[in-house]
Amino acid sequence: MLDRLTQTLDFHGQALVLRSQRQQVIASNIANADTPNYQARDMDFAAALREASGAGNPAASLSATKAGHLSTGGAAAGATQAGLKYATPAQTNLDRNTVDMDRERAAFADNAVQYEATLRFINGNVKTMLSAITGQ
Repeated sequence: MLDRLTQTLDFHGQALVLRSQRQQVIASNIANADTPNYQARDMDFAAALREASGAGNPAASLSATKAGHLSTGGAAAGATQAGLKYATPAQTNLDRNTVDMDRERAAFADNAVQYEATLRFINGNVKTMLSAITGQ
């Protein structure tokens, strides 16, 4: 029972880390909107979350039997670097900059809302566990 609760919180914790990293990538795109030849980047959030949580990855089920073994767990930081992709330009620019400010603003707002929703879910889950523990 406790393992299931821990796994749920770990999953949502990884989602928060990835949402934060995606917000940084989008902010970087917005900051470089006027930089010539800048290529906008984004990440496939679902694929990065699957990789970070180890879903569909047979190597994630390996166990370390000695202290010198390397960890096979999904590291969120490594997941975003591998998952970064170049955005497809909506229109051509003379300076070859692929940042579309409308798309970036919408992605920034959507990601912020998703971050807040995940945070509220975690808070609600913790409050529910605390009420169950205290017997209220």
